[in-house]
Amino acid sequence: MSLVLDVPVIPRAEWSTRAAAHAERADSLTAAHRTRAARGEKHPVEDFLFTYYSYKPAILRRWHPGPDVVLADADERTTWRWYRSTAEGVAVDAAAFRRDRGSLYRGVVGLLRATAARPAQFGCFGLHEWAMAYRTADVRHAVPLRLGTDGTDAVVEAHDLKCTHYDAFRFFTPDAVPRNRAHLSRETQVTVEQPGCLHAGMDVYKWAVKLGPLVPGHLLLDAFELARDIRTLDMEASPYDLADWGYSPVAIETPEGKAQYVARQRALSERSQTLRTALLAEVTEEGDTPGRADFLRPDSV
Repeated sequence: MSLVLDVPVIPRAEWSTRAAAHAERADSLTAAHRTRAARGEKHPVEDFLFTYYSYKPAILRRWHPGPDVVLADADERTTWRWYRSTAEGVAVDAAAFRRDRGSLYRGVVGLLRATAARPAQFGCFGLHEWAMAYRTADVRHAVPLRLGTDGTDAVVEAHDLKCTHYDAFRFFTPDAVPRNRAHLSRETQVTVEQPGCLHAGMDVYKWAVKLGPLVPGHLLLDAFELARDIRTLDMEASPYDLADWGYSPVAIETPEGKAQYVARQRALSERSQTLRTALLAEVTEEGDTPGRADFLRPDSV
């Protein structure tokens, strides 16, 4: 069906240039991972963005203009899901996406809004990774512990665990779980998620992917870059010795390390808040109401 929309129309030469530049940027961001994958090589830091989130590099290459834009002479996109024909060309069918993905859409918007509205907390010092290695020989990475097993346990025991992110908390060892200040659950995630959390910042990338064509390409790649930078601090502040991989430790067991961690955490939190605000501005309509977080099942992360 042909519809008339009072929105900007982008000529084919312009939008195809944007799409090509987007794919080039995406390829640059994923080049090292794709090279390692072709060789069967693992990376303890960067693989996380492709294994935990399980999104392939190809997802990053696909450019969307976002809602309220018409692409002229874009007949090839008439077969793309959640696109529609208009009198001037082809546009993202935001209404169809919201209708087809209603629960997910409302849940993501509700979580983003709730997280963005809360004050950021900066007293966790990245101890979630330490709690995942507490009193166990079955650590998550095939990398030596910087302080050894006993030293790692001692750091956990010397600190108050203040993790607010369920998808980090659920990987705590059994002995670490009761040491956390709060017992987190999937059901309470939307009520405790806060913008100072590194993992909440990384998850902005996940939400950008899940919102599909509603998210303009530049925001998707900005979210991926943010997740990459957060993951770097996440592991530099972890108990693992990553010197052989070219990473310098952020020794959060020392006052100097704590100060360094918080300074970088604050900067990353500011970036995540900027992206949350931008995502919400792009994907929501006036009158949208937050939904329940029922979509946040363990198999959805």
